[in-house]
Amino acid sequence: MCGIIGVLGTHEVAPVLVDALKRLEYRGYDSAGIATVHNGKLDRRRALGKLINLSDLLVHEPLIGKSGIGHTRWATHGEPTVKNAHPHISGRVSVVHNGIIENFQELLKELKACGYAPTTQTDTETVSMLVDHYLSQGETPLQSVRNCLTKLNGAFGLCFLFEGEEDLIIATRKGSPLAIGYGDGEIYVGSDAIALAPMTDRISYLEEGDIAVLSRSQVSIEDKDSSPANREIRTIRSGSNRFEKDGYTHFMEKEIYEQPSVIAQNLKHYISDTGQITLNGINLDFSSIERITLVACGTAFYACLTAKYWFEKLARIPVDVDVASEFRYRTPPVAANTLAIFVSQSGETADTLAALRYCKDKAAHIWSVTNVTESSIARESDVDLPIYAGIEIGVASTKAFTCQLTVLLTLALKAASDQNQINDHKRHEILSSMQSLPSLINLALNCSENLRFVANELAHATDILFLGRGLLFPLALEGALKLKEISYIHAEAYAAGELKHGPIALIDETVPVVVMAPQDSLFDKTLSNVQEVMARKGRILMIADAKALKDAGQGFWKAIEMPHCHEIISPIIYAIPAQMLAYYTALAKGTDVDQPRNLAKSVTVE
Repeated sequence: MCGIIGVLGTHEVAPVLVDALKRLEYRGYDSAGIATVHNGKLDRRRALGKLINLSDLLVHEPLIGKSGIGHTRWATHGEPTVKNAHPHISGRVSVVHNGIIENFQELLKELKACGYAPTTQTDTETVSMLVDHYLSQGETPLQSVRNCLTKLNGAFGLCFLFEGEEDLIIATRKGSPLAIGYGDGEIYVGSDAIALAPMTDRISYLEEGDIAVLSRSQVSIEDKDSSPANREIRTIRSGSNRFEKDGYTHFMEKEIYEQPSVIAQNLKHYISDTGQITLNGINLDFSSIERITLVACGTAFYACLTAKYWFEKLARIPVDVDVASEFRYRTPPVAANTLAIFVSQSGETADTLAALRYCKDKAAHIWSVTNVTESSIARESDVDLPIYAGIEIGVASTKAFTCQLTVLLTLALKAASDQNQINDHKRHEILSSMQSLPSLINLALNCSENLRFVANELAHATDILFLGRGLLFPLALEGALKLKEISYIHAEAYAAGELKHGPIALIDETVPVVVMAPQDSLFDKTLSNVQEVMARKGRILMIADAKALKDAGQGFWKAIEMPHCHEIISPIIYAIPAQMLAYYTALAKGTDVDQPRNLAKSVTVE
């Protein structure tokens, strides 16, 4: 959600800012802008829509200066307009902001009494006016920012540029991540390391409440108590290919096809060549765990729903699964011997981070499953289990989802062993099936042309249902979400057995029904539900292995054959057709696959 970049450079900064913002496009945005200070004067350019519009504007109205800040905005307060786009300028201050200022209306009343008149509908403009107000009282930029922060309620990453200060940027965070990049005579700040990677591989991360004062020659950081703070400078691995499509039409397509290789990497870290669970050398013990709480948002929540089946079936440990945005507001009791696991691709999901903090002094253990080891959720956990998916650019998660599932299944298998709920033969059988995941996913990817053909017809539907039972029920939910996210077609998912308890009223000849039905222990039950749909003229798209399709007989609208696999890994295999179906349907509709409307990759506000 939103993207921040700041540069104190040695060359003209406008093209550098725009190039960095392009690497933050994956976060989602509806407007963009940059500001510079040159000969002591602040100036800015802003544009609605994609960055190409800002680039075009800069051709006709160049922006001079070697110090600047930039932003891609995802609208919260105020509709997407040029006027509401960042950076905001009030007097001698320009600011870009990720997050939400919850008390901005109250602050606005105070500022109006001081003679300030807002020109936008945003909460962020309040911040720039407040800092300018303190500057007008004779305070320094740092003192002004400090005083401003004491007045703010909410979550924010803020980056300030000041009139008359061409060697100064001030950055601060509370809830929204910021990284500092160290170059050769240059200093950078960004929402994440992706934005900074081509400019430097030396990165440090601000912690909660930090204020960083940046100049070209030094960085001074103070913590939330205004004490000097040293933040470790790390060398990160870059590699520009991570930000390229490598011949694919979209990042989402590339990331779908990367799944065999990233899951192979994932397995290499958690399972030895001899078929032993190693958990990347982390010593985890489930023997005393009496209950597990899994918390996440969106696609990660469906990964947790799948894991509930695995933990309860294999390890016999009761599991609660919660949507993070509801969890802490329920103020649920957390038993002493509870393991709380938080799942987030970015590791910065605001609701999930808040839920983690709620559990901090309640649960026996706080673990996380993330894709970013330097993220807030990873750093605030007792143990972080990386998924090794690599950078995921597409807003609709694909490879991160299947890598999350792979890690969670490994944990469930470890829990089963620690709780003495599984024998050696069964454990090795499941581990063997997991090690076959890369080759099975490659086979599943071979269904692409058939799915493209089906998707061309699905693109004309207005409503689509997804059905699954057991382990495939959460996958049906994920399939419906993917379709909604990028094709904008209304889709819902149900446990197939629940169909007759209400949703069957929706069935007629215009409603396609996607059924995930491998030949598993619930296949006969699923088939009975399929017959109920067909009896009411519903159009069944059957996604199943060869034996299941043969046993199911005739009468389907369409059928997609999947490779046969062990029941326990079926959600990971069947995620592939769910993703590809959404992708090709979106292609047929001509929507923006990688950056669907209204969505953000990293949701860092509640």
